[in-house]
Amino acid sequence: MRRITTLVVCTLVLTLCAGAAFAASTTYTDTMKVDYFINNDTSGAPYAYLQLTNTGFSGGNVCADIFVFDPYEEIQECCSCLLTPNGLRTISVYSLTDNTLTGAYVYTGSLRVVAAKTNASGYCPLPTTDITPVSSAIRTWSTHIQSGPSSGYFTITETAGQDAPLSSAELGALQNECYAIGLDGSGAGQCYCGSGD
Repeated sequence: MRRITTLVVCTLVLTLCAGAAFAASTTYTDTMKVDYFINNDTSGAPYAYLQLTNTGFSGGNVCADIFVFDPYEEIQECCSCLLTPNGLRTISVYSLTDNTLTGAYVYTGSLRVVAAKTNASGYCPLPTTDITPVSSAIRTWSTHIQSGPSSGYFTITETAGQDAPLSSAELGALQNECYAIGLDGSGAGQCYCGSGD
């Protein structure tokens, strides 16, 4: 009997370890879009914009969990914005960067946008825990304010957000960094969702 119990316990331990290893190596595809911004709020430069749409593939509302990083790889703002099927949300990069955690203004940096399920109430809370990624649910585009050939001259380009594999480890890191922003309690570091939907 003892031998059977030991065998059952060992089997359970191995199963749990295999499950943990699988969870640690999970990769989500077509759930995260990455982009960049430059010349943000530079004198004489126009504003840049992030456009987001819900493809309708998921069959319902989704959240666009947005994480804003400065050039030193430090998160400065995060928020979660509701996207209805086939809806379009427009957010100025300025509004994604004017409430930074540190109070320092961010002129250049990078964006991570993760498509996620809404919570049980149908809302998009600050993406701090329990993000459930959704594949093929959102598409993003953004304008970039490029420096021109002379001082004070800028050109505008627009590109689609680049799809990037999202590992469970990176998802956890994004949640934890946003959680740290939420702990502050003052509202600093929480971005705005712009207009649309």
